[in-house]
Amino acid sequence: MSLYSLLSPLGHYRAQYVHASKGNRAKKRKHKEHSGQEVTPSVPPVPELHSYVDIGLPCVSRRLQKTASDGLITATSQDGQESEQTSAGRFYSAIFVARSGQPNALSSHLPQMVAVASRSHPSQPPTRLVELPRGCEGRLCESLGIPRVSCIGICVGAPNSNVLIDFTQEHVGMVKTPWFEEAADGEYRATKINSIATVIGVSKKTRKSAQ
Repeated sequence: MSLYSLLSPLGHYRAQYVHASKGNRAKKRKHKEHSGQEVTPSVPPVPELHSYVDIGLPCVSRRLQKTASDGLITATSQDGQESEQTSAGRFYSAIFVARSGQPNALSSHLPQMVAVASRSHPSQPPTRLVELPRGCEGRLCESLGIPRVSCIGICVGAPNSNVLIDFTQEHVGMVKTPWFEEAADGEYRATKINSIATVIGVSKKTRKSAQ
């Protein structure tokens, strides 16, 4: 299943049952016109996938920040053994970024945040960060039924996402941040100063005073 096919139920629901607001006055006028005459049709529940998908760079960034800050919660059981509890239900399996959706200055922080969040939950497969080629933003907008898409995060356990996530984990490498790995190792490194022996010539002022 492709990313577009996975997200299409959300776009279909939005097109059928979510309507843009026209302001409070329009709502009041419509209510007066149809009060007591028509019965509002029942609206089906939002697709289950909705609770597993975050849309927008700010939303995804906040979720990554929360995931990284939560980290691992270590609980001690009665017999003294330690068990790990993670917020796996809100851990991202993959994050897709439309290349034309946001300038690099706004999305350059994502690799670092993904690396920190993944390291905070070692029991989960690392989150894959996928950069979509130019031209994909239009198809994503069509699939979701919204005018613009910059970033999409898919959480662990999203319905019908196994094929897409397995393919992504197989073909997209983990985010690597060497500086973070070095800092996490905690290895002490002594200061190393490279020195070069050289000769300083006599200045013109010194030569004149000597003469």
